[in-house]
Amino acid sequence: MINDDFSLGCNGRGLMHTQELPLEDQFRMLRDSGVFDHFDRIPQPGLEREYVEASNKYGVPLTTGLWTYQIGKDEDLVRHNLEWAAKAGAKCHNLMISTNHAKGHVVTDDEVVEFYLRAYEAGESLGITISAEVHIYMFTEDFRRITPVAEKVRSRGVPFNFVLDHSHVLLKIESPEEQDASGIREDVETGRLILDPYDEGNVIDEWIDQNMIVWLQVRPVSPNGPKNTGMMGPGGRWGRACQYPFTRPGPGEWDHFWHAYRVEPCKEVVRKVFRHHRDTPDSPLRWMTTDMIDMPDYGGGVGYSLFDQNVAIAEWIRDTWQQIVVADRPKQVASPAA
Repeated sequence: MINDDFSLGCNGRGLMHTQELPLEDQFRMLRDSGVFDHFDRIPQPGLEREYVEASNKYGVPLTTGLWTYQIGKDEDLVRHNLEWAAKAGAKCHNLMISTNHAKGHVVTDDEVVEFYLRAYEAGESLGITISAEVHIYMFTEDFRRITPVAEKVRSRGVPFNFVLDHSHVLLKIESPEEQDASGIREDVETGRLILDPYDEGNVIDEWIDQNMIVWLQVRPVSPNGPKNTGMMGPGGRWGRACQYPFTRPGPGEWDHFWHAYRVEPCKEVVRKVFRHHRDTPDSPLRWMTTDMIDMPDYGGGVGYSLFDQNVAIAEWIRDTWQQIVVADRPKQVASPAA
C-alpha cells in the first residue's frame, strides 16, 4: 500500500486490454501487476459468490465499489449490495444517485439527503464507509448541487463522504454542449461557476477545501476533447468525451491525435488533492482508483490497452505521492509498493 491507511485500486471495467477477460484472469492480472492494492468493484449481480471466492483465492480485496441507485426504487438494493461487498472485504461503497426519482421528477436535495443517511446507517452496521460521487447522468452532474447537499448532511451530524471523479468536471471545460447537459452553461459563461482547476475560485477547489474527499478517482479527460468514436452511445450517437489516454496510444490504436498537455489538468487536480492531504492532519482521503474503462462514453471499442493505461496512471500516482506527500514528511516512512 502507499501508506498504512491508503489503498490504490483499479476499476473492474479496466481490467482488460481491449476485450473483457474471465473473472479469475482479472484478479490474477491485477495481483501480478505489482502496482495495485485492491480491485475496485462490488460483486456483480448473479456472480456475487464468484467474486468473493476469486477475491479470497488471489488475496485481492474488493475494497471499493459503486452502484447506480434510483431513489424511490432501490432503497432495499443498498443493503443487499453492502452485505455482499462486506463479504468481499469492502471498506467504501460509492452511491451514484440518478438525477430522476422513480416517479419521474428530478430528485430534491432533501430526498438525496434522506437516501444518503439511510445508506450511511446501513454501511455503519457493516463497517463500510458510504460515499457519493460527482458523475454524469447523476444529480451531481449539476455541480452546484453538491455543496448544498453536503451541508445538509453535515447538519444532521453525519459526514458527507465525497468521491471526486474530476474527469466529469474537466470534461465540460470549453464545451457548451457538455455544459448544457447539466444546465450550467449560463453560470459558466457569467463566471458564477468556474470549472478550470487552474483558476481561482474553481468548483474543485471548493470541494477540496471542505475536506470531504475520501476517494479520488483518476481518469484523464481533455477539456472539450474528442468523443469516443470507438463505440456508439445511447441514441445512436458517439460516446461522450469522458476518457483521454494517459500515455500515447500506439499506431492505429486510437482515432485521434494525442497531445501530452491535454492530460495536465487531470494531473494538476491530483496534485491539489495530495497537497491538501499532506497539509491537513484530519484529511479523510483513504482510497484512490484508476478508471480507464470500456463503456461507450469512455473507452469502449478503443484499440489501446485499458489495463496498460491504468498501470501507467498507478505508477504516476505512486511517484507523485512520494514527491508531494512523503518527501515533505521526513518522519513518515512509505510502505513498499503493493
